[in-house]
Amino acid sequence: MTRLEYIAQELTARKKTVTTAESCTGGLLSAALTSLSGSSAYFQRGFVTYSNQSKTQMLNVLPSTLRAYGAVSEETAREMALGALLATRNDYALSITGVAGPDGGTEKNPVGTVWFGFATKQRIWAKKYHFQGDRNQIRQQAVQYALAILEHYLKTSDK
Repeated sequence: MTRLEYIAQELTARKKTVTTAESCTGGLLSAALTSLSGSSAYFQRGFVTYSNQSKTQMLNVLPSTLRAYGAVSEETAREMALGALLATRNDYALSITGVAGPDGGTEKNPVGTVWFGFATKQRIWAKKYHFQGDRNQIRQQAVQYALAILEHYLKTSDK
């Protein structure tokens, strides 16, 4: 069974739903989650918020957060996940914000830097990871990492 099949099976069996809030992956995580037949049982909507303005308008990321910490930060990843969770009333939310390249990297956030947010009704957390490769490889690795976060949560949380 693949990671995605496991996630689909567990979410469906538990009658749980997940939403996404994506920046640098541009909807690839949503596409992965909906690639299996029957995905409407656990996925109804995702957000592609590529610009700071869309993060604020659609996910209620605070402009002050974006000014103080930037779009590629722990704080923004957390606010994206929480905003998606609250907007959809789903059980889980995954967010991704990063620098896929080849441009846009900085000393603080070089190309390949990606922050992930994960929110449930009980808690929110964020984690940073650095990927290697070209733009497409970084985006694909970020999707797989986000799916791994969800898979790990499903394997370690109470059913």
